[in-house]
Amino acid sequence: MTLAQPEALTFECETGNYHTFCPISCVAWLYQKIEDSFFLVIGTKTCGYFLQNAMGVMIFAEPRYAMAELEEGDISAQLNDYDELKRLCLQIKRDRNPSVIVWIGTCTTEIIKMDLEGLAPKLEGEIGIPIVVARANGLDYAFTQGEDTVLAAMATRCPDKAPVAETEKNERNAISKLLNFGKKKEEVVKEESEYVDHPPLVLFGSLPDPVVTQLTLELKKQGIKVSGWLPAKRFTELPTLEEGYYVAGVNPFLSRTATTLMRRRKCKLIGAPFPIGPDGTRAWIEKICSVFGITPKGLDEREAQIWEGLEEYVKLIRGKSVFFMGDNLLEVSLARFLVRCGMTVQEIGIPYMDKRYQAAELALLEKTCQEMGAPLPKIVEKPDNYNQVQRIYELKPDLVITGMAHANPLEARGINTKWSVEFTFAQIHGFTNARDILELVTRPLRRNNNLKDLGWDKLVKEEAKI
Repeated sequence: MTLAQPEALTFECETGNYHTFCPISCVAWLYQKIEDSFFLVIGTKTCGYFLQNAMGVMIFAEPRYAMAELEEGDISAQLNDYDELKRLCLQIKRDRNPSVIVWIGTCTTEIIKMDLEGLAPKLEGEIGIPIVVARANGLDYAFTQGEDTVLAAMATRCPDKAPVAETEKNERNAISKLLNFGKKKEEVVKEESEYVDHPPLVLFGSLPDPVVTQLTLELKKQGIKVSGWLPAKRFTELPTLEEGYYVAGVNPFLSRTATTLMRRRKCKLIGAPFPIGPDGTRAWIEKICSVFGITPKGLDEREAQIWEGLEEYVKLIRGKSVFFMGDNLLEVSLARFLVRCGMTVQEIGIPYMDKRYQAAELALLEKTCQEMGAPLPKIVEKPDNYNQVQRIYELKPDLVITGMAHANPLEARGINTKWSVEFTFAQIHGFTNARDILELVTRPLRRNNNLKDLGWDKLVKEEAKI
């Protein structure tokens, strides 16, 4: 007997806990993105050990972050928080002189009720450096929501009026500098005329500079000009946000930032799927074009060209099944892309689900399943890991995308896994980076094929029995 497939997406919520990587790890990519920043994580030695281990493998340059460790005296309120934070911030100013200091609140600051928002304005006035307070504790936020709280706090610091004349601002804009590097002034003026007359558009979400350039150029091909990005490469270059400006997100975990932009800055949010995979990137561009009344051109050929280049990877996963345990809030977007690749998604575990912010992505997931003839996956918010493991044993998926805590135990039981954290740190946005997604997804499957060719798979199974 075959069970009838649901006609719409089903949602469940289980334990109410977040089983994810710690959100203070957002410091790892944000301090590199915002080049004139300094991040001060306020927590205990446990937080320090986590940062030391989580970021110890990321030796790109001398890091611009530090730990303000709370000792027993701090926690029992014997010491003065303000004096200690002032001492640390003055030392940061003397040694680094950043344009902004970001205080990252941890679980401990929540538990002992540290009034970081109250301390920051007074201290900011004394030391003369902006202090942005962001809560990134694992009690209230999942892994990537650490970035969401930082960007939401920075959104309130964006200027509401252009500080200089529009033409001068464009010349100083970091994105324009990058795109116009090496060009003559006449060429720049000619290119400016290629843009359609539309309201200002600001994109939000922290992406590596090459991906920022790629997405900016994709929109430029449609005649759409990006007025700025949040965050910018420098805090001093935050985009202007006036009432009525349009904003669009590039990541599904930025719902708090989107809310801040709409409610506090009176911006208009473009609710689009996210530019992950060729299908998502096309839908993202099409939605922005539709809002501005622009007929998109060349997207059919662009998407078809990308899919053609992905075929060597797609044939490895077509017809296979995947199970998401939930960690980084990219699950729905990745699941939609993998369904388009021909996979069956058995379950989408996700730490936090904002149905309003992800409405367009959920609609595209449903549409993709219908077009591909794939069953609609069940979406489980805040999944109970024990229950999930039982469902994995029952469903026997070909691949499980999971947090690091469960990868080795599942592998020991013969289940293929991929760390979800790798998708967070990889370049996965835009047309050209879809290959990187499939490189990660297929790696464990390719590894097992190689083991079979060498005859090692039998040895591994025997060791697992022992």
